[in-house]
Amino acid sequence: MLQNPDIAKLLLRLSLGILILFHGINKMIHGIGGVKAMLASTPFPTFFAYGVFVGELIAPIFIILGLYARVAAGVLAFNMFIAIYLAYGFSLSLSKHGGLSWELALCYFIMSILVILLGSGKYAVNSK
Repeated sequence: MLQNPDIAKLLLRLSLGILILFHGINKMIHGIGGVKAMLASTPFPTFFAYGVFVGELIAPIFIILGLYARVAAGVLAFNMFIAIYLAYGFSLSLSKHGGLSWELALCYFIMSILVILLGSGKYAVNSK
């Protein structure tokens, strides 16, 4: 019973998808002005900020459902990589609690990579 990789994959997908979805809903309610401001200081156009809706609203729904979860996790991993770059610049600064200031985004990035590597598992919309 403790050796069930499909339950572990489901738990990973649900954890990642649900937790990121809250970030996407927050951006939908309060806007993406902060993301646009961060993009303004880079050579990238600010309309790229709308990609956050794909990475934090659409991709998590696909991950939760297990529908093309590897592709959706790839989109989310890219989103988290860009978020780390824009918000923290990969600095090794510490938060007030002693961890890396960007450890939450890093955890989401690593969880996304795990979904890419492991797949959806048996409990998914498009399981094989």
